[in-house]
Amino acid sequence: MAKERSEEEQIETGDQVEQAAEVETPSAEEQQAAEEALAEELAGDTGEESALEEEIASLQQQLADHKDMVLRAQAEVQNARRRAQQDVEKAHKFGVEKLIKELLPVVDNLERALSSINSDDEAQKAVAEGIELTQKSFIDTLTKSGVEVIDPAGEPFDPELHQAMTQVPNPDVEPNTVLDCFQKGYRLNGRLVRPAMVVVSKAP
Repeated sequence: MAKERSEEEQIETGDQVEQAAEVETPSAEEQQAAEEALAEELAGDTGEESALEEEIASLQQQLADHKDMVLRAQAEVQNARRRAQQDVEKAHKFGVEKLIKELLPVVDNLERALSSINSDDEAQKAVAEGIELTQKSFIDTLTKSGVEVIDPAGEPFDPELHQAMTQVPNPDVEPNTVLDCFQKGYRLNGRLVRPAMVVVSKAP
C-alpha cells in the first residue's frame, strides 16, 4: 500500500515538474515577440536621445549666435564712443580755427603798420611801440590757444608749410632755400591754418 502511494506521489511530482517546465519555457514565437518588443523599446529610447541631442546642438548654436551678436554690439558701442571722444577732442583743438583765420589779417595789418613806420623818426616811436605791444599781445593770445607762427626765412622750403610765390637765382645759398617771407604762416595744434608765402632760391 505504501509502495503504491509512493509511486503515485512520484507520478504526481513528475506531472507537476512537466507542467512547471511547460509554463516556464516560452515558445519560439513568444521569444521572438518579446525580442521585437524589446528592440522597439530600445529604438524608441534611441530616437528620444537623438532628438534630445539635436535640440541641445540647436540650443548651443543659438547661444553661440547670441554671444556673437552681443560681442558685435559691444564693439559697435566702443567704436561709437571712441569716435565721439575723438570728435570732442577735435572740437576742443580746432573749434577756434575759423575765428583764428579771421583774426590773422589783423595781425598782418599790425605787422605792415610796424614795417611802414620810420624807426628813426622820434615822433613815430611812441606809435611804433604801441603797435608793437598790441601785436605782441595778440600773438601771445594766439599762442595760448595753440597757434604756432611759421616764419621760415633762411630755412629749407617745405611744400607742406610754405607757398612759393617766386624763385630767385642766388649762388650764396642752397637751392630751395627760403630767402624771404612775404606773409607768415600759422598752425593750430599741428594743423596748418595758413601757409607762409615765401621767396625761394634756385640755382643760377
